[in-house]
Amino acid sequence: MTGATPAEATIPQEAGLLERHFRMRERGSNTRTEVLAGFTTFLTMAYIVLVNPAILGQAGLPVASVAAATCFAAAFASILMGMVANTPLALAPGMGLNAYFSFTVVQQMGVPWPVALGCVFISGVAFLILTLTGVRQLIVSVVPQHLFAAVAGGIGLFIGFIGLKYAGIVVANPATFVGLGSVTQPGPALALFGLVVIGTLSVWNVRAAMLIGIVLTTIAAWLTGQTTAPTEPYSLAALTGTAFQLDIAGVFGLSGRQGIGLLEILFVFLFVDLFDNIGTLVAVTKRAGLMDAAGRIPGLNRILMTDAVATMVGAMAGTSTVTSYVESAAGVQAGGRTGLTAVVCGLLFFATMFVAPYAQLVPLAATAPALVVVGGLMLLPLTEVDWEDPMAAIPAFLTVAMIPLTFSIANGLAFGITAHAALKLLKGKASSKDWFLFLLAGLFVVRFVWMAAA
Repeated sequence: MTGATPAEATIPQEAGLLERHFRMRERGSNTRTEVLAGFTTFLTMAYIVLVNPAILGQAGLPVASVAAATCFAAAFASILMGMVANTPLALAPGMGLNAYFSFTVVQQMGVPWPVALGCVFISGVAFLILTLTGVRQLIVSVVPQHLFAAVAGGIGLFIGFIGLKYAGIVVANPATFVGLGSVTQPGPALALFGLVVIGTLSVWNVRAAMLIGIVLTTIAAWLTGQTTAPTEPYSLAALTGTAFQLDIAGVFGLSGRQGIGLLEILFVFLFVDLFDNIGTLVAVTKRAGLMDAAGRIPGLNRILMTDAVATMVGAMAGTSTVTSYVESAAGVQAGGRTGLTAVVCGLLFFATMFVAPYAQLVPLAATAPALVVVGGLMLLPLTEVDWEDPMAAIPAFLTVAMIPLTFSIANGLAFGITAHAALKLLKGKASSKDWFLFLLAGLFVVRFVWMAAA
């Protein structure tokens, strides 16, 4: 014991194992800090357990089952990320892609939800292959930073619009397309109450602001008779409602408009997941001090491969694309520097899985405010766009506008990338290095022609 400090002398053997695997002292952290950081990350993203079932439920998936699948996917992915990549990055089914899954793939394109889950699984396989072959670097290299930012902002508006629609605050109007709903009705009033609660807690920097807001709004709905408890008792059988229900064979059996749309579906799942991961990785690792002087992210391939595997496992469990969560930055802010933070967060999601079916008690009016707030927070990257430069502003605006206005992330991507390629060509800035950019733009033009003729 000679030379050991009192703190080191009391470290149990288990802590020694943790130290050897996660290298906490090397990164200026310790077990207690990492555990607290894991709790912090969990509290900031636990709202997804309630919001994701509400969104995927619109596609016909059983809400209780999706809630359990959400917990399982988040638990598996976060623990895997912590153990394999040793990064304080938690994962869960992504916002935006779940809306694309429900409203575009299932409702607009008419793809059955088991087949849509099959598409998610195949996109995960494709992501893994692209990571292993290095093609992902080619895709990222041809897309300028302002389009990365525009996609994030457009998805934010998309999510916020869905939240306002859920709340009944924005409604259809035959004269103006959309209009203001009756805010004195129970649904909109409950949503506005939730928005006030979440907003108030957020400005006071309460980590679990969204989760607390959803819970309090749900209680208010119970007290005012706006929601009732399910008649069926709790049963673990509810956990199997979506597990292994994906239909991969059905994906290759799509025909007509759906068949051609398969490429679009896979592209969007893959493209948005790729962008979302890169943006989140840069933000979280930079804040954690893990990025090196050259701007490289240590263990990037392991991180991306973990994400790909997590998406495949999530699809088998019964949820849309699993991706890295920017809320992980809250855990980093609390001191998390290693994968132990992600492991703790994952274990908490696993524990939540056994009560997840009760998510069906939560009304849409309670989850809608969280969607509005999340959508608003996703607008921050738009500050990275040089709005005084037409080369950046025009493609960025088209991307941001077309995603919510056409209810399609794919349309926003198509307009943004095509406009960027066209302006680059017309300004005489195109070169042989841009061949992949023009290939993408050409495919999008073909897509526009096909959609017009369909």
